[in-house]
Amino acid sequence: MRASLIVAMTVLVLAAGCKTMTPQERRAADEATCKSYGFRKGSDAFASCLLQLDLDRRATRRAALYSDPFYDQPWVIYPPVVVRP
Repeated sequence: MRASLIVAMTVLVLAAGCKTMTPQERRAADEATCKSYGFRKGSDAFASCLLQLDLDRRATRRAALYSDPFYDQPWVIYPPVVVRP
């Protein structure tokens, strides 16, 4: 009983940490990041900072997509060879 309670609590804690951000939360986080760099909201530099953060996020997603081991090596496809005695 106690072990199952510990397992259940662990699963709940891990699931709570996997919350994805909504687009509004992501935008607010990006704006906070750009403000922390010293850019003023409404300036061209601020817009450029937001654009760069979005481009970096997209590049990271693309890199993760193509980091699959099936893309790292060429595929060799050949017909099976049947050997009869």
